[in-house]
Amino acid sequence: MSVNGVRKRKPNFNPSSITALAFPPLPLPSSKGKKKAIPGDRIPKFPPLIVGHANGNIEIYEWTGSTETVEAPQAWVVRKTLSGVNPSKVDSLAVTLKHPDDLHEDDVPSLSDLRLFTSGGGSELIEWDLVQGTIRRSLPSQGGSIWSIAANPTSTILALGCEDGSIHLLSLEFDTFQHLRRLDRSKSRILALAWGPPSLRGSGGHASIHRDEVDSSDEDEDEWQDSWIVAGCSDSSLRKWDVSSGRILERMKTDKTRGERTLVWAVGVVGDGTILSGDSLGMVKFWDSRTCTQLQSFEAHGADVLCLVVGPDGTSVYTSGIDQKVTQFSLLESSGNSTLSSSTKWVRTASKRMHSHDVRGLSIWPPYTPLPSPHRRSFPIDFVPLLVSGGLDMSIVVTPAALPRSTTARLTNPLATSVTATFEDAYHRKIAYSSGAHGTVGLHLAKRARLVLSTGDTGLTVWRLPEEPSVEEEPSLALSGESPSWQKVLEMSLRVQTNLVASAISDDGRWLAVSDAFEAKLFWLQVDNCIAMLFVSPEKSPVDDLKPKRVRDLQSLLREHLPNTSSSCGASALTFSPDSSKLIIATTTAFVLVLDLVSDPDSTSVRVLRRFDQHRHRKSMVEGRVLTGRQKDEVHEADTSESELDVEELDDESRGFTDPQPTNAEPMPTTITRMAISPDGQWLATTDDHLRTHIFNLDSVQHHSSLPSFPQPAHALAFAPNSPSLLVLGFANNTLELYDVEARQFPPWSRALCGALPKRFTHLHDAILGVTLAPAAPENVDNKGSGQDVLALFWGATWLCKVQFAAWGGFEKKRRRYRNGGGDRGAVRERDDMHNFKLVTQYRQILLAEFLSPGELVVVERPLTDVLLNLPPAYYRPKYGAS
Repeated sequence: MSVNGVRKRKPNFNPSSITALAFPPLPLPSSKGKKKAIPGDRIPKFPPLIVGHANGNIEIYEWTGSTETVEAPQAWVVRKTLSGVNPSKVDSLAVTLKHPDDLHEDDVPSLSDLRLFTSGGGSELIEWDLVQGTIRRSLPSQGGSIWSIAANPTSTILALGCEDGSIHLLSLEFDTFQHLRRLDRSKSRILALAWGPPSLRGSGGHASIHRDEVDSSDEDEDEWQDSWIVAGCSDSSLRKWDVSSGRILERMKTDKTRGERTLVWAVGVVGDGTILSGDSLGMVKFWDSRTCTQLQSFEAHGADVLCLVVGPDGTSVYTSGIDQKVTQFSLLESSGNSTLSSSTKWVRTASKRMHSHDVRGLSIWPPYTPLPSPHRRSFPIDFVPLLVSGGLDMSIVVTPAALPRSTTARLTNPLATSVTATFEDAYHRKIAYSSGAHGTVGLHLAKRARLVLSTGDTGLTVWRLPEEPSVEEEPSLALSGESPSWQKVLEMSLRVQTNLVASAISDDGRWLAVSDAFEAKLFWLQVDNCIAMLFVSPEKSPVDDLKPKRVRDLQSLLREHLPNTSSSCGASALTFSPDSSKLIIATTTAFVLVLDLVSDPDSTSVRVLRRFDQHRHRKSMVEGRVLTGRQKDEVHEADTSESELDVEELDDESRGFTDPQPTNAEPMPTTITRMAISPDGQWLATTDDHLRTHIFNLDSVQHHSSLPSFPQPAHALAFAPNSPSLLVLGFANNTLELYDVEARQFPPWSRALCGALPKRFTHLHDAILGVTLAPAAPENVDNKGSGQDVLALFWGATWLCKVQFAAWGGFEKKRRRYRNGGGDRGAVRERDDMHNFKLVTQYRQILLAEFLSPGELVVVERPLTDVLLNLPPAYYRPKYGAS
């Protein structure tokens, strides 16, 4: 099939920069003895990665690897987005364990085990509900603007560094969130905080400040207690506080230049008590916590050091900041003059520039916990830590961070970017930014109206596509250059409580829906007469030719069909039916509403047809997987390798679409992230962040079936145009599944396709973002096939992959040798049989790829170089004679 297309490079989309990121902490080991190392044959788990943005959004990334292998080429992908209040920002964040005593020291915390706290430059501290994705509660700092936050190793106290020079301690024990006490006030801002190594109760340390003296009984003598806390200040110094008394113990002065104050932006602590600091002069210093004197100093950076992190074993440190470099320091043994004396010293061992702008955050997995030497954590010698960094260039960079001495063992690079896994020699990789919430696509295409909708934080833009180009007879995927005839026909700035979460535009271009976390809005788009002027005088500036008319009674209509317990009418996903007669709303409370749309030149009306609540039903969960039985009247043929993936057993009552959940059953908190409707408008597929996928019949407006729970979240959903009952699913680890909705089974012919995907496809470093299926030619519209003659185009941020199901013979390249018919009989030629597979990788970054009509493809691209043009100039210091 020949495919021609139009390409747009500037859709007016600007991602938000990264301001903070963190991994969850590990539970403290038993205080009675040294922790055992993780067994060498056990595949280490990777936890969620939490990323804060300058627009106030918080993204939760999930590891795409399996329990069968260490490697995961896609690394972390966005699983859920917490929509920030508008306007707001995330300056710093802290992650703690909800119930630290319930976790074993080898356990990797899951999302339900965590508590998240953020500050945005004001005086309010916010705690988030990570499951519901909403703000749980907030608390004033009582000390002015919050500059830094840090949790103690036991996850029982949160320290706030404030504008007035004070450190406020908050109690987190037993799910509390209240002020505990204030430490002595200093005369400068508290820019950074770090807790010292905890000590054992009864070993000469002070009693814990958050327990009464009567609780200090013999059975509590083996508990961990906090000792001291260190802060980086704005007056060229570091200060050390005693936690039990609240008094300042010592002050450590840093260097100054030209009489200006030096800002200490980052501090850290190692288990032996060594204090680390990074300041505005680009200096990285090491201090003795006992004498509070400087041990070593490095001029490691050309400008401010904004962040630092300690390696998992406490023998490595990574720093970064405005000069874009990430520098590694290692603790090495050094022999003295005498053969009997030896000591350790910190050495700068490597430096890499992996970003194009300021680096604001560093985090490493496994995280480091400053513990006394007898209780220091140990890891398998072949385990490779992963260092994550982010900043103003919007990209998350992940790099292996094995130390050079680890080369004595055979290391496996979890990112599969190279054979080597040391920080100095391994290749890093960038995780592409997403254009929509929950890792979805923030751009939408109205095919019949030839419109493209682009959604921002608080507004949206609609572009009109040029007329259909002529189709070139080329047997390959081709795109024309950037088209100059794209016209901006609508630009809206909305009044919202949070950043926008979901949006959609109908195929005929008459309806537009958008929603934040609290309110969904619906507009009827009227065509203005000035549209003709655009084509008469194309050289003039574009004039809006669409006028939105809001449906005012939508909120009251939705509230009538939602239970009283639901206070939010926001939507996590929106989509229109292909004939533009229905709007499907997935609310933030996991209800699915089917709305009937009626419009005429004089009025618009909307009515709710049905409400589904299948996504709110609780099911048994094991390690994040939904364990379900087989329905009584349904037959599903699943792959034998996934025998546990059976369809949920539903009784007649729960299969109904109107019957609510029993009153004594608490609903499952979840977020519906993606929806798809078949081209004939009969089938609706929805999927949530608990890996559950449901099928609804829109003709009868009933729940049809439930799909098995797959190991990875579905990142792409689409129905085949020539076989509307065939559902194509693409997953975060670049695997595929095909499901026949009408037959309620996985087609037998699809097993060869889904079970033998080549590494060239599954090892692409960018995860699947979407799939679009080629529409049938006009002469074949009435010929519904079996699904085997489908042309599918899968796409990610940096690649397009065309697959012809009918010619399926495996993705692997087949080389055939044959001799020329004449001339040299010994000459041998090779040709590639790749008629079913085509991979294109020259586009950066793809925001949307979708078929507009038979033989016509639209690709919207937003290169990172264009995005960086909107940022201030990056730090650059020319050096004489340097290349």
